[in-house]
Amino acid sequence: MRWILFLALFMAVSSGPEVKIYKGTSTFFSDVLYTVRDGKVYKERSAFSSDIVCSVIGHEIHEGDSKFTSSVRYTVRDGKVYKGTSQYTSDILLTIRDGRIYRGTSTYSKDILATIRDGKVYAGTSQYTSDIRFTFDGPLLLEEFVAVWFAVMYVW
Repeated sequence: MRWILFLALFMAVSSGPEVKIYKGTSTFFSDVLYTVRDGKVYKERSAFSSDIVCSVIGHEIHEGDSKFTSSVRYTVRDGKVYKGTSQYTSDILLTIRDGRIYRGTSTYSKDILATIRDGKVYAGTSQYTSDIRFTFDGPLLLEEFVAVWFAVMYVW
C-alpha cells in the first residue's frame, strides 16, 4: 500500500503540465508532433531525455538538453528572436507582436509569416482551416512557442 501511495505522489510531482503540439488542425493522439514539458520540447509523446529536441533556459533556446552557451540556437528578447546569443539587429530572425509572426524586424503586413489565434498557427494572415500549420492545446511561454515554431517549421 505504501508503494502505491509513493508511486502516486511521485507521478503527481514529476509530471507537470504539458502541452501537445499537433499536425495541422488535428487533436488526435496519433498526430502529436511534439510535447512541451518543463521548458523542454520532446519528439511526439516521448518523455525520454534522448528525445529532447530543444530546451528553454531563461530567454535562450538550446539545442537538445544542453545548457552550454555553444548550444544556444535562438534568444528571445522583447518579442524579437535573435540568431544564437546575438544582440545585433542584423541577427533578428523574427518579430512576434499582437499574435503575428513577422519576418526579421518588420511589422508590415506583407512580412507576416503566421498568425496565432485560439491555439492555432495559420500561414500568413489566413483564417482558413486548410492553412493551419499546427495546433497547440495549452499555454506556452513565448520562448517555448518560438522553440516549437522552429521545431515544426524547420524540423529541428
